[in-house]
Order: sequence, then C-alpha cells, then structure tokens
Amino acid sequence: MAGGLIWVVATPIGNLEDLSRRAERVLGEADLIAAEDTRRTRTLLTHLGLSKRMISYHDAIEASRADELVERARAGERIALVSDAGTPLIADPGFRLIVAARRAGVPVVPIPGASAPITLLSCAGLPTARFSFLGFLPARRSARRRMLEEVRSREDTLVFFETARRLPDALVDLTEILGGQRRAVVGRELTKIFEEVLDGTLEELSLLYSEGGDARRKGEFVLAIEGAAGDARPIEAPDPDEAIRRALEAGASPSRVAREVAEALGLSRNEVYRRALELGRGRPPEDREA
Repeated sequence: MAGGLIWVVATPIGNLEDLSRRAERVLGEADLIAAEDTRRTRTLLTHLGLSKRMISYHDAIEASRADELVERARAGERIALVSDAGTPLIADPGFRLIVAARRAGVPVVPIPGASAPITLLSCAGLPTARFSFLGFLPARRSARRRMLEEVRSREDTLVFFETARRLPDALVDLTEILGGQRRAVVGRELTKIFEEVLDGTLEELSLLYSEGGDARRKGEFVLAIEGAAGDARPIEAPDPDEAIRRALEAGASPSRVAREVAEALGLSRNEVYRRALELGRGRPPEDREA
C-alpha cells in the first residue's frame, strides 16, 4: 500500500462544535489514530459517529512508539495524531514522532484548529504582535522562580499553562518576581460550560485565587501576562527624576508613579512618591494628586 502520511489533527479544547469539518473528515479517513488518551478520543469519535482503530501515544511511551508509527506510515497507513484536547505538540506529545517522520521522508500534514494559548490571547486584550508560550510553569517553587527570573525582562506577552492546585502559589511567585502591577488575564475552562476569563493586575488576581474554597480554583487554566515594556510602562529610564517626569507627563498620578518607578528602578516607594509630589508642583492643580 502506498501514500502513507501523518496528519497532526487539532481537536476541541472543550466545545465539540469547534472541531473543523476538515478535521472530522480526516479522522474518518484515517487508518489509525494515535491518541494521547484513547478513552478521551473515543468520546470524540462517538460524538462524530465514528469507530476507528486507535493506538496510545503519550509521554511515557512516545520515544518507543514514534519509530513504530513512522514505519506504519512508510508502509502506507494514514495516521492521525491527536492529543486529549487542542493542537498536538503544544505542551502535548508528538514532537519525537514528527521529527522521526520528517527524517524518514514521511509527509506530515497539519490540520489546524483549537489551541488554548491562542484562544486566550484572542480575547485577553494584551499585545499579540509578539508573545511567548512557555508551557507549564515548573512544579517545584525553586525552579519556577528561576524560570520567572529569566523571563522577567522580556517585553513580549508571556503565556503559561498552570494546574488548579498550583495556581495560587504560582500567582504569588509571579507577583513577587514580575511585579504586582503587571496586567494579566486568567482563562479557566476555555470553551467549556463554566468558561471564565478574568483580568486585572497580578496582585489582584493573586488575592482573588488565594481565597480558600473558591470555585474559580477548579478546572484547566491558561495565563497571559503583560510584557516588561507594556504600554502602561512609560517609565523605563536610568535616571529616577527623568523616569518620574516622563510618567507624570504621561498622566500618571504620584501614587502610580511611586508604584511603577520604584518597581522598575528598585527604589523606595515612599521616596519616589515624595519626589513625584515635588516634581509635580509646577503642574496644574487638576493634574496633581491631593
């Protein structure tokens, strides 16, 4: 048999209506479906009225199964790779398979569709011209904090996955290392029945999700966080007085200037606040904070 290939098929992250007509057709034409969890994929196939041969393809067996699937494709089988939800390889298994397939000359065909990071970015109201998807934050606090230290000065929007159990602690670390006034958006259960998208500063979101027993702490989460040079930060300057003047001229109140300049330059908030009042005395009364 000739004409084997591997389809990389994006499946819904929640709402089954998000599956494309092309993806439905491909799943119906596949000789074999390589699924991260065959039980979850069977639910999707049942919804579509399909009964297909499946084989497990998850993290624990990815290395050993990739070569097998490539050989089956070289023998002519049409294989559809799917993850539990969303686009395969995006924090899901599949990388080893695709690398092996390309090295063996097996065609790899993407079937695009849902992806949780892109879904959140599309409605977050944060800059999208440049963004970095960084997968799941490390589970160990020391490793998580090291990673956040490495990205704290990045100017692009940062996107992470996080589990419900670790979310409160992660938000504490994000607040402490990236700065409490960074704008952020948390997407919970995207496209599902209990979908929720909340925005605010990291400090505000950390307080919200630290509340014990809050139903908002259940489900699957995606976080998008403003980069270090977001639109709300016209204060990046080595000289404190220059930074304060620029922020005041941009319309920031002395309290906001104190918060942002102190955070950006590592200064005392009280000292920056007093200096902001001094430098702002020449401005019209309506522009000064009482």
